[in-house]
Amino acid sequence: MNEHVIKTENLKAGYDGRIIIDDLNITIPDGKVSVILGANGCGKSTLLKTCARLLKPEGGSVLLDGKELSKYPSKALARTLGLLPQSPTVPDGIRVTDLVSRGRFPYQKIMQGMSDADFKAVSEALSIMGIESLADKCVDELSGGQRQRVWIALALAQETDILFLDEPTTYLDIAYQIEILELLVELNRKKKTTIVMVLHDINEAARYADHIFAMKNGKLVAEGAPKDILTEDLINEIYGMRCKVIEDPVYGTPYIIPIGKQAEQR
Repeated sequence: MNEHVIKTENLKAGYDGRIIIDDLNITIPDGKVSVILGANGCGKSTLLKTCARLLKPEGGSVLLDGKELSKYPSKALARTLGLLPQSPTVPDGIRVTDLVSRGRFPYQKIMQGMSDADFKAVSEALSIMGIESLADKCVDELSGGQRQRVWIALALAQETDILFLDEPTTYLDIAYQIEILELLVELNRKKKTTIVMVLHDINEAARYADHIFAMKNGKLVAEGAPKDILTEDLINEIYGMRCKVIEDPVYGTPYIIPIGKQAEQR
């Protein structure tokens, strides 16, 4: 994988003229797993979409290797940067292999079919996600966890150096959540793919992230390694929730225990 620097400079972003992210400056660590944390509405998904050029900045800029994203031709950008959005729409009746093959679009010329390199990339993506046996099945017949593996395989077939994922574990049961996150971490470790995720589960973020961006009201509150920034004060600041932070007995990472009203009454 090639090294890349993706950063925001004085970024303003939002929807229909409404600013959600205001004057944000971050640099995404290359070759690491980063997680964006924060309460609903803080701008996590907005940041991800803007960094992936799905949203146009309202001000400031997103730079990839010192060049504004808007200056890159679409196919050239798609060979460097991939995005798995929330709840992507599955085309009716499409087979797993055909959906994953769509990840090869950035490499194909007009009126050109799949090349040997394309078939190899699709096969490898299916193998990495452990879904070779599902290759000929219709996507709409699969379970939620299996579908998520297929979508991630599509992103892998794109063979990008940077991969953005917006809540990749949403709607999955705990076993599938852990499975997906471990597969993504394995991908990062083997291929040095830069991975940036939005996650809701703080403890999963603490366990699997190398770097965390903590946001509140469209602004960056803290960033760094989980063990360095995930404190009781920070969790209270960004979520408005009292908690205890202890050491995860398995991974040695911070483990957050919420303190609700029922606990206070005991």
